[in-house]
Amino acid sequence: MDEISIEKIYNQAIELLMLYGPKFILAILVLIIGWWLIGRIANMAEKSMNKVKFEVGLTHFLVSFISVILKVLLLISVASMIGIETTSFIAMLGAAGLAVGMALQGSLANFAGGVLILFFKPFKVGDVIEAQGYMGTVVEIQIFVTVLLTYDNEKIIIPNGTLSNGCVKNKFSEPTHRVAIEFGISYGDNVHKARDVLMSVLNDYDLILKDIEDKKPSVHVSQHGESHIGMLVWAWVESDNYWPVYFGLYERVKIAFDAADITIPFPQRDVHIHQFPGK
Repeated sequence: MDEISIEKIYNQAIELLMLYGPKFILAILVLIIGWWLIGRIANMAEKSMNKVKFEVGLTHFLVSFISVILKVLLLISVASMIGIETTSFIAMLGAAGLAVGMALQGSLANFAGGVLILFFKPFKVGDVIEAQGYMGTVVEIQIFVTVLLTYDNEKIIIPNGTLSNGCVKNKFSEPTHRVAIEFGISYGDNVHKARDVLMSVLNDYDLILKDIEDKKPSVHVSQHGESHIGMLVWAWVESDNYWPVYFGLYERVKIAFDAADITIPFPQRDVHIHQFPGK
């Protein structure tokens, strides 16, 4: 290699250094400062979400999502600063994102449903809900699924997509709940006596609310059945006492009916046999 070639390479190196050196140094500075600012923004967003009491799972997801998006934009900006063509790169990312979205549309629907559930809070961990044919206590709300625990201690996992788009019954979200049970008496029993016996049971049950004007216990004749008169009992209770009162009333009413000689009928039919002459 002769002296002219070495000088030419040296001059080209100096020229490239003068041309791209400042850009490269500036890009490194922007990358470092931008990375630090993104961390600060993520921390501020997390603190703000905690102040408004967002769900923990939603907070972590949103903070991570914001951080990733900002970092991707920062890297694209830095690449553009040092002269890398970013148009084709962005187009490639868009095409890849579209392909992934189509392949994972079911998972994305569950993801969107999870975000909606965590954001609007139709129910929370600890609530008893009935949805998609299942009833149980919500033990975990994840981004893609919600986990229920039934009264039989069975774990039910429901995709958030179907859960957010379907009907959800939040059983005990309110502080009070009404117990409604129909007890049958025979047609030969006195309705007024049966009502008095039932009201006595309700008034003697200390878990039943009696002091709220529009939530006092009551008894109603609900139907004339094939083999019984229906006596509908309404009793308001605190939500935590719903099941104890629900099952307790069956026992107390049976004991009270037996003591008052009131019959709880069972389905029966009368069969009449006619004997025709000559048969």
